[in-house]
Amino acid sequence: MSILIITGGSRGIGAATALASAQRGMGVILTYNSNPELANDVVDTIVAGGGRAVALRLDVADSSSFPAFSAAAHEALRGTWNSNHFDYLVNNAGYGLFTPITAVTEAEFEGLFNVHLKGPFFLTQALLPLIADGGQIVNLTSATTRVTTPGVAPYASFKGGLEVLTRYMAKEFGDRQIRVNAVSPGPIRTELGGGLNGEFEALLSAQTALGRVGEPEDVADAIVSLLSEDNRWINAQSVEVAGGFVI
Repeated sequence: MSILIITGGSRGIGAATALASAQRGMGVILTYNSNPELANDVVDTIVAGGGRAVALRLDVADSSSFPAFSAAAHEALRGTWNSNHFDYLVNNAGYGLFTPITAVTEAEFEGLFNVHLKGPFFLTQALLPLIADGGQIVNLTSATTRVTTPGVAPYASFKGGLEVLTRYMAKEFGDRQIRVNAVSPGPIRTELGGGLNGEFEALLSAQTALGRVGEPEDVADAIVSLLSEDNRWINAQSVEVAGGFVI
């Protein structure tokens, strides 16, 4: 059985990816930060469907906690799957901030940096010994790295950095046959940045070739497809999953 670790797996794209992975026969370790109830709901759904899953707490902004998390993940792998390794890491956890550059505080800037770039960098470093040779890493970036969206400059900048980091990871981990790609969602119906109201959704839908915003499942299915052997020759790429947003 292949095993996946996904950060921010209690809701939105993370929860949808955890469920889609389990439906395809993968074991799942999902992380949450502040809402264990939601995380346990996802685990219960997976178990009810005949799968196996574990929820672990992780604050991606706190890199000092990563060695302890790695130890907890190893314990979960041993206890649930009798394994010392997992196959797929999805760096998904994140949050949004809609504030113009002139009003962003240093604390807000550092908070976004810690979660969206520093966190994935050092979490991957901490978990790399547990990733099986031939495994895969998927980093969640954003279409805002391509489409300039007012009010999201720090978020988009760090997602752009994560996109660059994806290519470097692919290069440096290639000797272990570990593929590394990025998935770049466009507007998705999640709680990120406060979610969508009717007016904002209509605006985004009008800017998308397929005439709607995306659902978490649209991105989840793309991630799971990327992990499959059908896409074994895709490496060091950023795949936009946006329905044709601003083209």
